[in-house]
Amino acid sequence: MERKIMPCDALWINAHLASMTPDRPYGALKDAALAVSGKEIAWVGTMEDLPPESLSEARQVFDVKGAWITPGLIDCHTHLVYGGNRAREFEMRLQGASYEEIAGQGGGIRSSVAATRAANEDALFRQSARRLVSILAEGVTTVEIKSGYGLDLETEMKMLRVARLLGEKFPVTVCPTYLGAHALPPEFEGDSDGYIDFVCSEVLPKLASENLATAVDAFCEKIAFTTDQTERVFRAALTHGLRVKLHAEQLSDQGGASLAAKYGALSADHLEYLSETGAKALAESGTVAVLLPGAFYYLRESRTPPIDLMRRYRIPMAVSTDCNPGTSPVGSLLLMVNMACTLFRLTPEEALAGVTRHAAKALGLEERIGTLEVGKNADFVVWDISEPAELAYAVAFNPCSQVVRHGVVLRSS
Repeated sequence: MERKIMPCDALWINAHLASMTPDRPYGALKDAALAVSGKEIAWVGTMEDLPPESLSEARQVFDVKGAWITPGLIDCHTHLVYGGNRAREFEMRLQGASYEEIAGQGGGIRSSVAATRAANEDALFRQSARRLVSILAEGVTTVEIKSGYGLDLETEMKMLRVARLLGEKFPVTVCPTYLGAHALPPEFEGDSDGYIDFVCSEVLPKLASENLATAVDAFCEKIAFTTDQTERVFRAALTHGLRVKLHAEQLSDQGGASLAAKYGALSADHLEYLSETGAKALAESGTVAVLLPGAFYYLRESRTPPIDLMRRYRIPMAVSTDCNPGTSPVGSLLLMVNMACTLFRLTPEEALAGVTRHAAKALGLEERIGTLEVGKNADFVVWDISEPAELAYAVAFNPCSQVVRHGVVLRSS
């Protein structure tokens, strides 16, 4: 181990690091230290290899006394910005109504569209900020926020502006995603192709010109949009230099995973009905599978994503809250880590990789975040735990004791 260390702004000592690099379980390094210079990680190694002068030269020294440090958590699939709520539909599902039946009665996504269109930007920011605060409390330092509850140009832009403002007002990196092909708005009733034309020719150019989104998503499903329509959206997105993602194979196998792979999508999400053909395509393209146990739980689904199939093809599996008003009103990423283990049978290490290393890849940010490595962003969390598996084991006991983002200590207990 190289003993030389540059003068640093802050140093964390007597730590155990779950660096989440893939070379060993959890990328674990015990009795270790981590140095930060500016916004980046400057040094990682054992206490034995830490140059003695580092302690005296560091501007701040944090002795964490055997606590574990992980990368900052990443919530890579959320619909966090929306108006209203859908508690009534939750009640309807408990009375036997299906997701498709609720959508057919004008509920589901359309009810959130009406509430989101009616909310002004300030009200939308306030509602969304409360949800974001809950997520950040558990050590999340990066979050993706999708639009998709406007379905017109004005409201979609409003949602994406609110997402951007959340990233400016709160210590979190926000990745904004345009999800115009989420549902058919009432003004395009019976004309889904006309709506896709509108998305591709009017909305996407405007969002790209104002730099309001970094990626484009779509819902490829029987109750949403066909693979042909989704492909049109993907082509338009790539024309404007935007990466693509896809809600795929949630309720049926529509071939969405293969389509996502064909276009080099960052991720394909849900995937309960993923086929072997789709899995092979994802593996070949490097597309991340994003697992969303919150939606599985709230919809009381019985078909789990084919985890063993994904393992066999070595598909990176991310885990996220899918925070949304209808099918996953969830504000706890740690709960999703637990559910990924208990409901989908991921190992604790797989689940933690799913909210760090693989979640970073699902956002195209794996070069900057997701592992504790020299040169990456100094985004990390100090946990009052005795082993990393505790993050998947306990529910509603938040062991987060310190959060650091871009080298700045945000909170210490």
